[in-house]
Amino acid sequence: MFREDDRANRKNTARSYLGLVTGYLKANISMEMEYRASFATRVLGMLLNDCMWLAFWVLYFTRFPALSGWERNDVVALWAVTAFGYGIAYSIFGNSVYLARIIINGDLDFYLVYPKDVLLHVLCSRMDVTALGDTLFGPLVYFAIVRPGPGQGLLFFLSGLAVAMILLGFTVIAHSLAFFIGNSETLASQLLNALITFSTYPSEIFQGAVRAILFTLVPAGFINSIPVRVMREQDPAFFAAVVLAAVVLVLGGRGLFRLGLKRYESGNLVRARV
Repeated sequence: MFREDDRANRKNTARSYLGLVTGYLKANISMEMEYRASFATRVLGMLLNDCMWLAFWVLYFTRFPALSGWERNDVVALWAVTAFGYGIAYSIFGNSVYLARIIINGDLDFYLVYPKDVLLHVLCSRMDVTALGDTLFGPLVYFAIVRPGPGQGLLFFLSGLAVAMILLGFTVIAHSLAFFIGNSETLASQLLNALITFSTYPSEIFQGAVRAILFTLVPAGFINSIPVRVMREQDPAFFAAVVLAAVVLVLGGRGLFRLGLKRYESGNLVRARV
């Protein structure tokens, strides 16, 4: 009896949170569409920016057929899955990159009065319109250039979701440091930029201590190994490791935010908010 009630409550909670996210997403898109020319320019601008970076790698592989075992399609897949994951993470949860500023300025007070989950409410209350360009770029480029089979296509979308979770979890962790060390906005931005930068280079060019760091402190190794280990070789063990890393980072970010929120509510950050 109690187990059935618990299951029903969990389902209702999940539906409620999903409704919150989709509601904010619709509202954010509606607001952005008020200025359609600006909306289209920003989306297409990011799409063009991604294409220019990818063009560099395509030109590289016209001169050098392979790079440490990587081929042209592997690099295309890397940029596609990274862009797709980035687009999902920040088009839906665009406020994540402003989280440290929100904490330090005391703007969390606005979200504390609502019954919904504070972190989820903060993250989805703003969208990054330019990230929609990344969301479009990933599948378009991957399916147009690589032309995968059904199995690889499915792995692409699943990997993109895992990448989104890795990026979002890491972003929340980096920005939640503001609860403990004060204004960490610059540090958080640098950490996120490092993660994104390393994620867009073939994994095999990193060795030794750098490679170890990319699977621990800056978990780019889980992203930049996907094209070969997951999409080409279809290694189930490594894909499981990627999913596990994604879950750990999301839960870790949530846990660190909750721990910091206790400090925030207790008034320890009053001086920082002045």
